[in-house]
Amino acid sequence: MNEAIAVVRSVDHGFAKLMPDIDRERAWLLTVDGAPQSYVDLDDPTHLEFEYARRLGHVLDVVGEPGATLDVLHLGGGALTLPRYVAANRPGSRQDVVEVDRGLLELVAEQLPLPEGARVALHAADAREWLEDGPSDSADVIVADVFGGSRVPAHLTSVAYVREAARVLRDGGVYLANLPDAAPFAFLRSQLATLATAFEELALIAEPGVLRGRRFGNAVLVAGHRPVDIAALARLTAADAFPARVEHGSALREFIGDARVVRDEDAVPSPEPPDGAFGIG
Repeated sequence: MNEAIAVVRSVDHGFAKLMPDIDRERAWLLTVDGAPQSYVDLDDPTHLEFEYARRLGHVLDVVGEPGATLDVLHLGGGALTLPRYVAANRPGSRQDVVEVDRGLLELVAEQLPLPEGARVALHAADAREWLEDGPSDSADVIVADVFGGSRVPAHLTSVAYVREAARVLRDGGVYLANLPDAAPFAFLRSQLATLATAFEELALIAEPGVLRGRRFGNAVLVAGHRPVDIAALARLTAADAFPARVEHGSALREFIGDARVVRDEDAVPSPEPPDGAFGIG
């Protein structure tokens, strides 16, 4: 049983709390202003507790050759769950993490140190500004998991932002985003339409209950110039404790419908989650 004590600290953009998991000896849940942000098991970095994190992990598993190193840019840091996952599954990968909250980065580095030898560089910066200054053709994967509180910031939703992401990615690279929404999916559909301005291949991963409009939830968007292994991805997501569907091709085009592309001047944050959607004690 984990007998560690919770760590509570004011950070630059809120009130952070690291709470030990009583069932796993060196596992921790990070919340900011009460919203769950990350879960990390220091003894098993391949354990992904959150459903959306597992889905992002599944995509990372099918990118490139199994076990091959990747250059990964993480927009949004949290407790560095996915950088730890990549470092464990693909040793030698070079990773950059961009997190606007320097205080949060410092808290996580201090309390939940990265494993020795992990090639993970931490940067306190705005995600879009970092992307705009980044070198072209420099990343195999971009993982966008950026939240201001419980909402994706508006400036990370537009065509201009998506074009910068496409520029930084290599030709065979993959862009991943964790986005929350609920029926009728105005935000999610507009994000897919916006990604389609820069990427030829799109896929969406979400629980059937979310797609049927039964509840608010996270969806993982996958975008690239070349298709990912949809069959392998579908097998992995279907085998989860909470199975998900992978939508692509004509079904996804039908889902997008006549959604409008997002410009900087009309960009809005992701919708506010309903009370209790993601909160925790």
